[in-house]
Amino acid sequence: MTSGRILIVDDEPDIRGTVKEILEDEGYAAILAANADEARAARERERPDAILLDIWMPGTDGIALLREWSAAGVLATCPVVMMSGHGTVETAVEATRLGAWDFIEKPISLAKLLLTLERAREASRLRNENQGLRQRLALPLEPVGTSKSMLALRAQLHKLAQHDANVLVRGEAGTGKETLARWLHEHGPRGKGPFVAVAAGSIPRDHLVAALFGTEDATGVQPGLLEQANGGTLFLDEVADLDAELQQRLFSVLQRRALVRGGGREPAPLDLRVIAASARDLDAAAKSGAFREELYYLLNVLPLSVPPLRERVEDVPELVHVYADFFAGRDRLTHRRFTTAALNRLRSHAWPGNVRELRNLVQRLLVLGGAADVEAAEVEAALGAASAAATPNAAGIDFDLPLREAREQFERAYLLHQLQHAGGSVGKLAKAAGMERTHLYRKLRDLGVELKNGTRED
Repeated sequence: MTSGRILIVDDEPDIRGTVKEILEDEGYAAILAANADEARAARERERPDAILLDIWMPGTDGIALLREWSAAGVLATCPVVMMSGHGTVETAVEATRLGAWDFIEKPISLAKLLLTLERAREASRLRNENQGLRQRLALPLEPVGTSKSMLALRAQLHKLAQHDANVLVRGEAGTGKETLARWLHEHGPRGKGPFVAVAAGSIPRDHLVAALFGTEDATGVQPGLLEQANGGTLFLDEVADLDAELQQRLFSVLQRRALVRGGGREPAPLDLRVIAASARDLDAAAKSGAFREELYYLLNVLPLSVPPLRERVEDVPELVHVYADFFAGRDRLTHRRFTTAALNRLRSHAWPGNVRELRNLVQRLLVLGGAADVEAAEVEAALGAASAAATPNAAGIDFDLPLREAREQFERAYLLHQLQHAGGSVGKLAKAAGMERTHLYRKLRDLGVELKNGTRED
């Protein structure tokens, strides 16, 4: 049985051969590469446990290749040890900054080489074990609850996980769309591949193109988020935040299963599953032209809808227990029992922030409370404090949300208030809001506001 698989990247055949003999004598399996292209191919094909990488090579040098692997997340699972016969302090500092485990000078000392590899692999093993421990301490990914809607959602999740087609997740802000996407990824055919999450609205437009599609120049390749998700899943949150140009480019890339990086010429192949999410009504947006119809159909192969918490309040007690156990264990807080009266008060809350709001409330009660049971009065005070902190006009806006989600909460509360004030008249609502009626209907659909019986067109 080998001690591990080591990729040796060096343009000098004598050095490759010497290091290979040393490692094989110690029980390692050696993989050889003479340049950056061979190294990329060998790493993808062989999946080594560690990499010995020469700095000075023709074409793409070791620092550029290290930078590329660092951006792609390779160093998280495969430590890289740099080798050089002409190293400088500046080069060593740059390599360390990029994530190299260590720096070995040529001529290579046998003892130094073996000790460095042993320590690098041990550190990588401990890091992976810690990552596994963090995952075990994480909140459950599968939706919690025994309500009719949650039972149906779980059944649909298990069905969708058997397939590899794109998924479009619909649901209000705070309903846990990314958590469901992670569950689908881990239980699907790509579960061993990477899961890359990106919120379209959180990256400035000037940087979003490079972040998604990557760049390429004389100094090397910087893979984008799409390439980083190769072999796995890309979770694209609030896909409607992409402008028309980016929607078109994303459609083209996903349709062709290949992309050309910024500054590059040759297409890079893509093999990934896309799980997109939106709190908006993308069907209506596609029909109105606000969202590219071809991208909508490409993403909406397998639709998944997540109900808001207010529509499944019978799940609140179980969610409270899950969050209380989680925060007590993770943050070493005193575990507090919620009385029946406290749970009943939580069930009666409207939960405009959905499960995210409930999770934050439970954490606050455990952090700020003592060892006694959580009573209804404490819950009432916490809900009142949260409402006052979130919005001075009691509109139910959570100021901890990103700007776009907070704006949507305000717009929804504002339009509902104006509609009630207008006695259900859509015409009066349009006048009060200063909106053209067609645009108003579209806005109401995007915000999930249903016009019930009793509303009028006048």
